[in-house]
Amino acid sequence: MAGPSLELHDDAPAPAPGRPGRLLARPAFWVVAMAVLFGVPLGRSLFRRVPPAAPVLGAVPAFTLTDQTGRPFGTEQLRGKVWVADFIFTACPEACPLMTQRMGDVMRRARHLGPDFHLVSMTVDPDRDTPERLAEYGARFGANPQKWSFLTGPMDVIQTAVVDGFKIGLDRHRAPGAADAGGAPSFWEIVHGEHLVLVDRQLRIRGYFPATPEGIDQLMEAIGQVINSA
Repeated sequence: MAGPSLELHDDAPAPAPGRPGRLLARPAFWVVAMAVLFGVPLGRSLFRRVPPAAPVLGAVPAFTLTDQTGRPFGTEQLRGKVWVADFIFTACPEACPLMTQRMGDVMRRARHLGPDFHLVSMTVDPDRDTPERLAEYGARFGANPQKWSFLTGPMDVIQTAVVDGFKIGLDRHRAPGAADAGGAPSFWEIVHGEHLVLVDRQLRIRGYFPATPEGIDQLMEAIGQVINSA
């Protein structure tokens, strides 16, 4: 006796897909998936914190001094550039070498900016800091005269630029008993501000930054904002 036969029909229904299969088959799934895939990165970029623009804190008055090569140099040569200034003197034992080292760090980190960026170190002891002495001082720190100017000149011009223009503190007084044969001071005790100052193409002050690693990082961020602005 033959057993029951099994008949196969081409129109038999296919096995029901599992839950993942049913989900992948729905158009709504792909709409949601694409929204997540492309929407999350877009949302992050839209809501990423944008640092505030560097404020305008004042303006640098016109000045002309002498650089380490003996040539006139001042705001006429700096207009149209983004630049950073500091205030030093070569006989300074501690603070000024540190500031000059930090300026060297800025020079290296901003080397890709080319001729649109410049560094300026202005002496607050022009009686002793001749162009030759400033050139020797700059060379010790690897300063490129094409990108980094060390300036000296008449004390009244420097005083006006530093105090009235950059709003940097500066105090000079004669050391006790330090006088030459004519009674003129032979040694000055000098106290001055120790911030690096960012100036834009229109000679406007855009920030003051301490000569610390954190301060230099903040300065580099501000340089990027200012140099990419109109």
